[in-house]
Amino acid sequence: MDRQSFLKLRPVTLVQAEEDDCDDEDWEYSNSLEVEDEMPTFDIPHFRYIDEDEDDGYAINSGSCSTCSSSEDEYPSDSSSSALSRRYVVVSGTPQKILEHLLSDLRLDEQQGATEKMLLDDFLLTYLVFMSTSELCQALLGQYPSDRSITSSRGKEALFRKRKVLHLVSQWSTLYKDFLREEENLKTFMKTLYRYVLEDVYEFPTLEKDLKEFQKLLRRRHLKENCVPLRASPVESKDVMCRVYVSCDSYLSMRVKPAVVAQELLHIVSQRMERSEDDMMLVAQTYNGEKRVLQPHDSIYSESLTAPSRLIACRRDLSEILPPLTECPELGQKPVRLLGINTWDVAVALTNFDWNLFNSIHEQELIFYTFSGQASSGHTVALEFLLQRCNEVQQWVMSEVLLCPSLSKRVQLLKKFIKIAAHCKAHRNLNSSFAIIMGLNTAAVSRLNQTWEKVPGKFKKLFSELELLTDPSMNHKAYRDAFKKTKPPKIPFMPLLLKDITFIHEGNKTFQDNLVNFEKLHMIADTVRLIRNELSACDGPEVRSSVHYLHIIDNQQTLFQLSHRLEPRV
Repeated sequence: MDRQSFLKLRPVTLVQAEEDDCDDEDWEYSNSLEVEDEMPTFDIPHFRYIDEDEDDGYAINSGSCSTCSSSEDEYPSDSSSSALSRRYVVVSGTPQKILEHLLSDLRLDEQQGATEKMLLDDFLLTYLVFMSTSELCQALLGQYPSDRSITSSRGKEALFRKRKVLHLVSQWSTLYKDFLREEENLKTFMKTLYRYVLEDVYEFPTLEKDLKEFQKLLRRRHLKENCVPLRASPVESKDVMCRVYVSCDSYLSMRVKPAVVAQELLHIVSQRMERSEDDMMLVAQTYNGEKRVLQPHDSIYSESLTAPSRLIACRRDLSEILPPLTECPELGQKPVRLLGINTWDVAVALTNFDWNLFNSIHEQELIFYTFSGQASSGHTVALEFLLQRCNEVQQWVMSEVLLCPSLSKRVQLLKKFIKIAAHCKAHRNLNSSFAIIMGLNTAAVSRLNQTWEKVPGKFKKLFSELELLTDPSMNHKAYRDAFKKTKPPKIPFMPLLLKDITFIHEGNKTFQDNLVNFEKLHMIADTVRLIRNELSACDGPEVRSSVHYLHIIDNQQTLFQLSHRLEPRV
């Protein structure tokens, strides 16, 4: 046999064995392989040895089966395939050979093993890291037997391979939903595969059931393409995050419908800022500084759902409705609305808001955000909204405290936010809880010693316990331990989740010896799967406006000036 047609599986020399307590026979066998001549690099998957109960010395013949199971026993008699898959997991390989291995291990019944399910899920979640959607489509078409000269002896094998390709495509579509509906290559692939199946039904009547399932899949895709506007993600078809500046250093953050018009925005601003709507107008400022007055029924968002560079709420004379906050005499008379709202209700509203955003995030957005390097590419809209929300909650906490000139009311505000953070944690919303604690820990707020001294001891103790969540020591061990103990469903702190994926990406090579490093992809997929926990929740209407429309100071100099005005440096 040609030496390049197979690859011997070496549990020690390929990768480190999962179990270190190998017996002497295994050790002698692996050492005997090491003294052989150096083997060339092959384009077939590498596998890790994970079972020592059976005989060693397996070899994979890529000429006859291309993966680790023989074609004769591929399905339904999968004894050799299942036995080997229990012993080894994929470590590296070319995309085509990994795909072949997936199809060989794929079962059409409900008896798919956990390892095989995990491997398939890892591949579908992370394939965009090492190949494009177009390349995957071509590879799948290559795996679908379309040779009309197939002999009867191989007809059964070809039938099962066709059904497995269709089954994998179905799982791919189920996982991605409408995430890739704009991909023209995917549309062409689905049409081509459908044509192949239609042509094969006469020769393989068993495919009729698979054809009907595939037709249902195509109908669902067709309905989504016709019902959902092009270039609109699931979150875009519901709500968008909008900023309206009310002064040169602060804005009102609000969640609105994409079809919102200028008059509707002005109505929200007038209510939130307690100004007469008749005395205001909305101005769109372009990137080059030009200003355009929007008429009441003008749409804010273009067809591509992009807003002007800045929306400004102005008086009729085009002056801003609020002067710079450091020069605003009205702050002393401004009521602190948050003090009149129950902290539990605020936490519920924050959690419901975050859940709506969190549940709109597709798992692939984390992959795109980390690997594509293209912010606002249309593939990461929901994720960017949640990250923006996390930053704005932190800024909102700072703004509310620093815009309160009364010492006694500031003390009450600190107590409120500490309780809200604790309630968010109780609601398993670690994202908002983390953001509130970070907002209270910023330099502009933490330096208010007179205010913090008047906070009761039990609140200080509670705050100290919550602060442990944000402790970055030992790679955020305190947060990770708390997250593990929290029962799902739960909202993780998204910036840290993205940091984990980035560290995995930057600390491990995607390709090793021209082979895909599948262990790296498995680690990434494991991290991405954390966002699969979902929860349906209902809003508390009595506090919705208090958390949906946040007045935020986005100027650090203004924040410190307000802080020093409240408590001058001694």
